[in-house]
Amino acid sequence: MKEKEKPRLSRLTAIITQLQSKRLITAKYLAEKHNVSIRTIYRDIRTLEKSGIPIVTEEGKGYSIMEGYHLPPVLFTEDEANALITVEQLAIHNKDRSLSENVSSAIEKIKAILRYSQKGNADLLAGRIYFGGHQHVKKSSNNLMQIQSAITQYKVLTIDYLSSEDRRTTRSIEPFAIYSINGDFLLIAFCRLRNDFRHFRIDYIKKLVVENQTFSPYDMTIQEYFEKYIKNQ
Repeated sequence: MKEKEKPRLSRLTAIITQLQSKRLITAKYLAEKHNVSIRTIYRDIRTLEKSGIPIVTEEGKGYSIMEGYHLPPVLFTEDEANALITVEQLAIHNKDRSLSENVSSAIEKIKAILRYSQKGNADLLAGRIYFGGHQHVKKSSNNLMQIQSAITQYKVLTIDYLSSEDRRTTRSIEPFAIYSINGDFLLIAFCRLRNDFRHFRIDYIKKLVVENQTFSPYDMTIQEYFEKYIKNQ
């Protein structure tokens, strides 16, 4: 094999994995990921299509693999898939670059075998989790998986919440995102009692019920939330 062919073969293999790991992926993302031009990505996509890979093109949005093409040898539960995303976000914010890069690469390969419906949820959750500060403080909670599922399924939660001032309230909330500062996991949610967004320490939630009722999705990422609601306070 000629030397100049090796990088392209490696790139084509990586593109297949990346197409399988996300619900939708853009040519711009692939071009930046592989440090090539968008025109080169267009040629790569055509090459993959000619080789029999069923790539679906959504005009103005991006590319995806036809549903059902890849039959995963392992089926993850929704909680397992959500846990992977949490681990990935923790690794991304780790100061050891070798760890964060390798964990992200490994999880991208694992995400490639998620069921079609789970990929969209994985992408959604990845944009709704933030970790900052030092992560060495240990806090006890058993609600994280249910909250993650409620975020991706747009389920209303009813919580019994004990504040740091020992005030206990019952609230109906619309969960939006999770973030962590210095080891404390916090839930950002629209509180129907206060008619506004509030932050809840997850380890302060004493009881949690996932309701059958759903709510309309909030069309923003956690970064956009901070810019809109926090910066001007």
